Amino acid sequence: MSKRALLVAGIDEAGRGPLAGPVVAAAVILPPDYDIDGLTDSKKLTARRREELAPAIKQCAVAWAIARADAAEIDRLNIFQATFLAMRRAVFGLRIMPDTVEVDGKHLPNLNFNGKQIQGLAIIGGDATVAAISAASVLAKVERDRMMCQLDSAFPQYGFSRHKGYGTREHRASLVEFGPCPQHRRSFRPLSEML
Repeated sequence: MSKRALLVAGIDEAGRGPLAGPVVAAAVILPPDYDIDGLTDSKKLTARRREELAPAIKQCAVAWAIARADAAEIDRLNIFQATFLAMRRAVFGLRIMPDTVEVDGKHLPNLNFNGKQIQGLAIIGGDATVAAISAASVLAKVERDRMMCQLDSAFPQYGFSRHKGYGTREHRASLVEFGPCPQHRRSFRPLSEML
């Protein structure tokens, strides 16, 4: 009787640096024989290519989940801990619990779920070298961009659909003119200085 293949979830996030909106994390378990051409760090892909890859990733994956931590949680916890919270939520949202996880970066979130400790490995540059992390990178980025376009409808004065909440000149000028909205991270500069 053969042992089943080890289930490895790749995890990555999008949106740590912006002044507004959530930080979004995704967890993806790919099958050993996955066939998705062009997987790499989402930042190296065009928006159009990410949009093409996202449904292919979801269709091919053994399991996938996307989660977030919102601006209020980021302000309460700090961006580092809020990112870990979003990652934990993504792992917990998988329909199958992985045997181990691989995370892009230098640090791992708490991987203890209901008394079971999942093993993990932090890989610097993993979003460009590990397929499951690349897939998670794409899903997180596509989902966060969609969320920011939805926020643009609610708060059109900030131009969220264009800059996705990053601190562009346009965004900073709108903050001076209109002040922050509920989706802004008040603990981030320059908002913390403005307030």
